[in-house]
Amino acid sequence: MRCEHLLKEQPAVAHCKGFFLCGQEPFVADEYIERLAWRTPGGGSRGGEAFDPKRLLEEFVNHIQELQVMDERIQRKVEKLEQQCQKEAKEFAKKVQELQKSNQVAFQHFQELDEHISYVATKVCHLGDQLEGVNTPRQRAVEAQKLMKYFNEFLDGELKSDVFTNSEKIKEAADIIQKLHLIAQELPFDRFSEVKSKIASKYHDLECQLIQEFTSAQRRGEISRMREVAAVLLHFKGYSHCVDVYIKQCQEGAFLRNDVFEDAAILCQRVNKQVGEIFSNPETVLAKLIQNIFEVKLQSYVKDQLEEHRKSDAEQYLKNLYDLYTRTTNLSSKLMEFNLGTDKQTFLSKLIKAIFISYLENYIEVEIGYLKSRSAMILQRYYDSKNHQKRSIGTGGIQIHKRTEAKLSIQDLKERLRQRTNLPLGPSIDTHGETFLSQEVVVNLLQETKQAFERCHRLSDPSDLPKNAFRIFSMLVEFLCTEHIDYALETGLAGIPSSDSKNANLYFLDVVHQANTIFHLFDKQFNDHLMPLISSSPKLSECLQKKKDIIEQMEVKLDMGIDRTLNCMIGQMKHILAAEQRKTDFKPEDENNVLIQYTNACVKVCGYVRKQVEKIRNSMDGKNVDTVLMELGVRFHRLIYEHLQQYSYSCMGGMLAICDVAEYRKCAKDFKIALVLQLFDTLHALCNLLVVAPDNLKQVCSGEQLANLDKNILHSFVQLRVDYRSARLARHFS
Repeated sequence: MRCEHLLKEQPAVAHCKGFFLCGQEPFVADEYIERLAWRTPGGGSRGGEAFDPKRLLEEFVNHIQELQVMDERIQRKVEKLEQQCQKEAKEFAKKVQELQKSNQVAFQHFQELDEHISYVATKVCHLGDQLEGVNTPRQRAVEAQKLMKYFNEFLDGELKSDVFTNSEKIKEAADIIQKLHLIAQELPFDRFSEVKSKIASKYHDLECQLIQEFTSAQRRGEISRMREVAAVLLHFKGYSHCVDVYIKQCQEGAFLRNDVFEDAAILCQRVNKQVGEIFSNPETVLAKLIQNIFEVKLQSYVKDQLEEHRKSDAEQYLKNLYDLYTRTTNLSSKLMEFNLGTDKQTFLSKLIKAIFISYLENYIEVEIGYLKSRSAMILQRYYDSKNHQKRSIGTGGIQIHKRTEAKLSIQDLKERLRQRTNLPLGPSIDTHGETFLSQEVVVNLLQETKQAFERCHRLSDPSDLPKNAFRIFSMLVEFLCTEHIDYALETGLAGIPSSDSKNANLYFLDVVHQANTIFHLFDKQFNDHLMPLISSSPKLSECLQKKKDIIEQMEVKLDMGIDRTLNCMIGQMKHILAAEQRKTDFKPEDENNVLIQYTNACVKVCGYVRKQVEKIRNSMDGKNVDTVLMELGVRFHRLIYEHLQQYSYSCMGGMLAICDVAEYRKCAKDFKIALVLQLFDTLHALCNLLVVAPDNLKQVCSGEQLANLDKNILHSFVQLRVDYRSARLARHFS
């Protein structure tokens, strides 16, 4: 219908518009041409018609002309609209300029109005000041007149005013009586003694009524009334009594459980939320409440808990003191969150000190006394369990047990000499293999000392902390290091048999092992619990030196015991060799009928050495293992070397000696020490001199392993051959 309307008006243009307006989709040129061609007769293959290019061309030319006409029309319309827009823009700009001028005029009027208002306000303020200057004296005069009226009632002795007789006007009465009370203080006593007495009496009565009203309001939980009465009482002398009443009633029913510290914390937290709504100085009231709790509740509780055990049970006394002091300081830390004034840290510290000062002054003496008796009891209980009576054994560095006798017995003297030498000065102490070292005892001693360090850290004054910690450390040294470890070392030294003893029980290595383990525990406690207490004080160097001296003194005894134990091991090997080695082993009667690969003495010695090597590895740690094994290996080599020097060797005997040394060398590999293995390699090479043909002696002696040895050593081995005295052998060797 829309296309038909256009055709009626302007057929040429309407035809073009029809293509634009009939579709609602955006204009696409390709689709527009396709649609035009499709609608033109002969422009496509529609209905079987033949394609007619001339007709299509004619249609395109006509359509282009129509489009040009349409473009010209639209262009004229656009120009007309542009002219209309420019005209309207000029009119709008002119209107905006007129509005700006009107706005400037309005702004000028506003400024004038503002100046006028400021002028009027200034006049009003000035007038207000004048009125106030007139009114203030008038009010004062009225107030003075009222006070004089009330004062006259006190002079007449009869209070008629409603403010004094009406209980609901107690606030106004309090304000009046407070002012009259101040005035009465200035009056001469001789003329106004009676009226002053009446005013004071009324002042006291009203004060009591206000306090009673505050108390009642607090019991009813009426915070607003409490705040109102407290504000009135603020100017009375009894205000502090009002605070005391509040504090007292706050604590009613607050301490019903066994944990007074938790109850106190909860109470203070509750009051802290409430006190700001009632009093004008809440921090002062809260501080007074806390002071009351500390001085009454906590002090009484602490005294009951400590005095019960102070003289009868030192252990429980110290535990209670530590626990109570810790819980009190923890409570103080919680209270630090509240507003208590400017220096609340000092305030709380003074409260804590007031409670515990009588207990902390002599704390360290109680601690040391208890630690000493407890440590002695732990040790004595251990020795009693072993049915052992501690011997009086003197030491080279640490005095284990003080003798009361002035002179030593001959037996004691022998024991001391035997401990420092290898001389057989009588029988050694038989301890039946007991080391007299107990990890349980050590753990108990360290645990007691650890608790003592913790209490010392908490209960000592910062200035006395390093000194007190050093005293506790000295107790640990005395009982752990001296009375236990060093005593065990001394007893172990006394229990080491002489080197010529047979089937000796060499248990000193067990002592070494246990002492080493124990000292690691001691060193750990030194670092973990003592060092933090003395790290920044002069006592640090003193403690380190004391620890160093202890270590050095024990190392001397350990070295001495290990040395003597190694000597005993070598002595045991000598006994085995002396008992098992026969002269015929290396010079058999029948050279052609030798079946054994190595001698029985070699087998037993190697078996014994392997057991000792394993024991040394289990008893020591670190570089100490290699050091001791190297010393044992060197002594083992020397023993075998000297042992072989005692026999003469036939050809087959020399082969047996080489087999023995080969077995000794295999045993030396268990040491895992290069020097020891090298010594036995050299000894094995020396044993080859016992069997080598005379003509090859010089060649063997100049070999890699024997070339650097002294010629006398080589000669001493060659001399062990049974054929050495033959002129031929002597000539070849020389």
